Amino acid sequence: VQCAPAPAPAPEPPETTSTSAPQPPSPPPTPRPEPASVHPVSATELGATWRPGCPVPPETLRRVDLDFWGFDEQPHRGQLVVHQDVTAQVIEVFDELFRMRFPIERMRTVDHYLGADDELSMRDNNTSAFNCRDIPGTGRWSLHAYGRAVDVNPRLNPFVDRRGDYQPANAGQFVDRARTDPGMLHDDDPAVRAFTDRGWSWGGYWRTPKDYQHFELG
Repeated sequence: VQCAPAPAPAPEPPETTSTSAPQPPSPPPTPRPEPASVHPVSATELGATWRPGCPVPPETLRRVDLDFWGFDEQPHRGQLVVHQDVTAQVIEVFDELFRMRFPIERMRTVDHYLGADDELSMRDNNTSAFNCRDIPGTGRWSLHAYGRAVDVNPRLNPFVDRRGDYQPANAGQFVDRARTDPGMLHDDDPAVRAFTDRGWSWGGYWRTPKDYQHFELG
């Protein structure tokens, strides 16, 4: 008998090449901040930020050394002086800010500026806490004088009064709160909630004046 010829082998399917776009590399993980350290301070160490007659003595204040995330996307070490009762919360807040990569330009005690001048510190966009001073125009102590207030990136988050006057003097462009520059603070931002979820008040929620840099725990 005759046999049917063997069928020809089926052609191999052509090779296919992926047309999907390459995935961008994942950003490097945020490094863990170094542990904060807490230190007592003396009147000499506080310099011009403290004087006799201030509402709290140096013995109730602490210098907190902690890491912050810079605008250069690198960790930096800074210092805040705060009341001993709020040191743990301040450490928690700035740890959270670091982990969310919220940028801070600088963080040093206000005695680095001539006469512990708050305006000079704010113009330098310096994040700070304790400074024995009153609330301008009121004659009442600011909560900064108790070490229970923190100002964050003050040039980017200015103080604005009911007339539209602002501080610091070089913050004019940042009075426009529709801007979204890194380091600015807005209603319900994660950076704002890092404070308010722990019971701190934010000056950006005040009716007047608006103090977008300012957080306090009364």
